[in-house]
Amino acid sequence: MSASGGTKAIVAALAANLAIAVAKFVAFVFSGSSSMLAESVHSLADSGNQGLLLLGGKKAQREATPQHPFGYGRERYIYAFLVSIVLFTVGGMFAIYEGYEKIHEPHAISHWYWPVGVLLFAIVAESFSFRTAIKESNEIRGNLSWSQFIKRAKAPELPVVLLEDLGALIGLVLALAGVGLALLTGNGVWDGIGTLCIGILLIIIALVLAAETKSLLLGEAAGTEDVEKIKAALVDGDVVTGVIHMRTLHLGPEELLVAAKIAVQSDDTASEVARAINAAEARIREAVPIARVIYLEPDIYSAAAAAAGTNPAKSPGGEDH
Repeated sequence: MSASGGTKAIVAALAANLAIAVAKFVAFVFSGSSSMLAESVHSLADSGNQGLLLLGGKKAQREATPQHPFGYGRERYIYAFLVSIVLFTVGGMFAIYEGYEKIHEPHAISHWYWPVGVLLFAIVAESFSFRTAIKESNEIRGNLSWSQFIKRAKAPELPVVLLEDLGALIGLVLALAGVGLALLTGNGVWDGIGTLCIGILLIIIALVLAAETKSLLLGEAAGTEDVEKIKAALVDGDVVTGVIHMRTLHLGPEELLVAAKIAVQSDDTASEVARAINAAEARIREAVPIARVIYLEPDIYSAAAAAAGTNPAKSPGGEDH
């Protein structure tokens, strides 16, 4: 997995979640807090999710085969989508079920110092993990807002870790509030309410992740900035006079397919067009290094065809001539 895949953030989150899951489960055994049980399952699910992200990154590095000629870059999208499913089912639905049971059959919390101590420890550990994810994201986020970064990022790992860590921190605060109110009032229903809120939070985050990774799985085009760089690189002003239409598609986070029909002069020879295409491909790869699969088709632009309703400017990347 490349650096942009956020490997450091994934490993940091995995280490934190494994330690926190064990601590939370021990606290549940001693205190009987349903919030602690829900949170321990949440941390265990998060640990599995980070394992899935690492596995997806490893599988995505496989070489292309005759059966999969464009490689396995989308493995990272598939495993990121699996993360949203695990978070929804194992994390969210379990927490809602546990909260519902605790509200209907509340139990007092014993040995209060166990859940409170573990929750405070978990907040500190998750904060360090969240800080690592933020630091790595800032290196590639540029001027994008956080919501724009999560929506537009082509590498799914950092948005997944960011949302998981944010959800974990909010969930810990909810668990701490539920346990605290249960201790103050002597009513275990508050513990169940906190657990229920954790479940709802996890399901919301899972749905957001599912929506974003689904878009990546369907196939997203290059970002606006890269599209403009590719269009500028295609035209040399000599043989290639314009871009009739163009399509881009992410085969993976660091691999882009470019297919374009380019306008050439009617009196250009085949050898001149071939040299111009090779030069255009080299310029594209220099301008956008992740553009690794490029298909260019030369054509003579027809204003009459455009006027008849086949104007390629309506296509993504197209422009009027």
